[in-house]
Amino acid sequence: MDTQEREGAVEPAGEVREPGRQALWVEEPTTRRRMPDPVRTAAVRAVLVMSLTMILAMVAFLTALAGSWLSFPMVLSGVASTVVATWAVLDVWVTRQVWNQRNGVVSEPSSSARALRRERRRARREARIAQRDAARIGHRGTDRLSRA
Repeated sequence: MDTQEREGAVEPAGEVREPGRQALWVEEPTTRRRMPDPVRTAAVRAVLVMSLTMILAMVAFLTALAGSWLSFPMVLSGVASTVVATWAVLDVWVTRQVWNQRNGVVSEPSSSARALRRERRRARREARIAQRDAARIGHRGTDRLSRA
């Protein structure tokens, strides 16, 4: 017997695996859909701006501790970058809302709201037809009576 066969099962790729052990990489289906491209772009931009803001804040703190002349300009730039980072995070939220409004959530045919709307439309249509028929019948009846 070969040493690989005694140690464990031989996989097709030539890797040795002990029986009963799971593989290191297991493909699993995704649970969430991928973010739309504009939203993902805004999110990446927000993460970059926030990381720069954190770096500026750390530099401002360290220069303030060191008593350097750079601490005041760094604090000012930290405040400005905090405003920009807030805008970037709001941009992600607004972009997501706009994308949802434009490309919306697709309603399912089995949706209860859609069935209710269909029933209401059918009831209104039948009421209009009944009202129209009643108006025609009443109109015909008066015509016949006036001619008689």
